Amino acid sequence: MKFNIKMKIESFLKDFENFAVKGNAIDMAVGIIIGAAFGKIVDSLVRDVIMPPIGLLLGDFDFTNLFIVLKEGKTVKEPYETLAAVQSAGAVTVNIGLFFNILFSFIIIAFCVFIMIKFISKLKQKSSPDQVNTKECPFCCSTIPVRAVKCPDCTADLNGQK
Repeated sequence: MKFNIKMKIESFLKDFENFAVKGNAIDMAVGIIIGAAFGKIVDSLVRDVIMPPIGLLLGDFDFTNLFIVLKEGKTVKEPYETLAAVQSAGAVTVNIGLFFNILFSFIIIAFCVFIMIKFISKLKQKSSPDQVNTKECPFCCSTIPVRAVKCPDCTADLNGQK
């Protein structure tokens, strides 16, 4: 029984080694690191570039400070001016503005991933064309062009053959 467990452990370690060496783990790690960095870039884009002009159009409004107070804090300073002020007072809030910022970030990231996948799909289509340029002669089994009407090898008439 111990021999069987030892073989299973060795097999598992061998499989893990193959997984790590073949690049799957490395590719995944690189993807996670780049994804995290891209997420920070998009977060900054939304917070620092997109939301300020939208807030300005809405009358000098800061989405970060859009919140609903559910329970007053220890020190009541009604109305609270900023999210930092309400949090320092110990109030319980629903932070709608932060949610909007994260929602905009998600939409931008999802759109970028969509564009990237479409681009990769087009590259794959170019590298492996769907159109077949050759076919097999039904009489001699040689490879011939699709548009051929007569087989160059056996001289069979291919009219009507596909």
